[in-house]
Amino acid sequence: MSAEAVRRETRETRETRAPLAPNERATWVRRAQLLAGFGVGWHAVEAAVAVFAGILAGSIALVGFGADSVVEALAGFIVLWRFAAARASSEEAERRAQQLISVSFFLIAAYVGVEAIRNLLGGQIPRASWLGIGLAAVTTVTMPLLARAKAQVGERLGSSATKSEGQQNMLCAYLSVALLAGLGANALLGWWWADPLTALAIAAVAVKEGWETWQGDPCCDDDGVLLAQGQTRADDGCDDECCR
Repeated sequence: MSAEAVRRETRETRETRAPLAPNERATWVRRAQLLAGFGVGWHAVEAAVAVFAGILAGSIALVGFGADSVVEALAGFIVLWRFAAARASSEEAERRAQQLISVSFFLIAAYVGVEAIRNLLGGQIPRASWLGIGLAAVTTVTMPLLARAKAQVGERLGSSATKSEGQQNMLCAYLSVALLAGLGANALLGWWWADPLTALAIAAVAVKEGWETWQGDPCCDDDGVLLAQGQTRADDGCDDECCR
């Protein structure tokens, strides 16, 4: 789901969403923290396995996938920072977290894009990596589940930062599919170029998501703050037309 689609969905549901009571909001904040913490741990393991498999096989794509996992772990730390007790209802922290996650999108795009071009120009053919294929297959299944869970929590909290981090998990799933196709094509058909070509497309998607996340929606970025204060969109003095 693109950042624009997320904003559109948020606008459509804002009018009917009831403000969260303080104890209920605290429960959802804990869920956001648990999901972010789980994501950080998962990506740490994912990065270690990918880099190890990439070094063994001489696969730039696998090493690049490991670097992507490190950036995604960084995004998880950003969400944990955003929902620390002192910032749980902070509009400024929400916007800053959203911008930091946007930067991490650009980091993913830059690294994956550069590695894909190097792979294409160098014509380096990696050895088959069944460990890498297994990792990509597992990640393809798990990342969409984590992304949907974060989208649900982000929607309930009115947190664009949490939703954006979930979008990174979906990007990881797309990259896993590309990696799986590329490693599989190389192992089974000898099509070494399939991996870098698909990785370039993923890099383009990351740039788009990063730009949309950075732009945000200035009129509607403070939903979590309004909900925490028991207010509605009509109470914030913002022109409602920009939120529809």
